[in-house]
Amino acid sequence: MAHSLSAKKRVRQNERQKMVNRTRRSKVKSEVKKLDELLLAGNAEAAQAQFKLVTKKLDQVSSTSTMHKKTASRKKSRLAKRVNALKGKTA
Repeated sequence: MAHSLSAKKRVRQNERQKMVNRTRRSKVKSEVKKLDELLLAGNAEAAQAQFKLVTKKLDQVSSTSTMHKKTASRKKSRLAKRVNALKGKTA
């Protein structure tokens, strides 16, 4: 348990930041889940549009300390592979 005022303040700040980070990660997961559903359905155009939204959201989250830039880059790369593979099948 924190005893000094500054330690108590740091605990409060950590709690607030944890909630912000959790919200950001949850939004990214929701967007990725929507993209997964479109990929499974085989809808190439909608998947491409959703991929742009996912990419934007990953870039926003990785610009903060919530997610590392290389983690976001890796996720974007893997999703891009799946979207391009779907476009290749339908084309």
